Amino acid sequence: MTTLSRLAATIEARKGADPDSSWTAKLLSKGPEKCAQKFGEEAIEACMAAAKNDRANLVYESADVLYHLLVMLAARDVTLAEVLAELERREGTSGLAEKASRG
Repeated sequence: MTTLSRLAATIEARKGADPDSSWTAKLLSKGPEKCAQKFGEEAIEACMAAAKNDRANLVYESADVLYHLLVMLAARDVTLAEVLAELERREGTSGLAEKASRG
């Protein structure tokens, strides 16, 4: 099991936990919209670190982005396995071809 898979499992396990017992449970208790907002905030912070060429902060903020992405997915009952399956489906397909197939 990968680190990301273990993190996703931990987040899933915290769904029903007391919000006072865990940051994850507290975020989830605030609803999917708040989880999406937090993901967006973290994504912006990672983008700012990249724009500033702040490598150490980019690593730190990227970890936050991955965590908050998993929380946001859990808030909408989307599993990491579903996202990984979609990536696997796209594997070997040109990004240009994949985008063209959407239209």
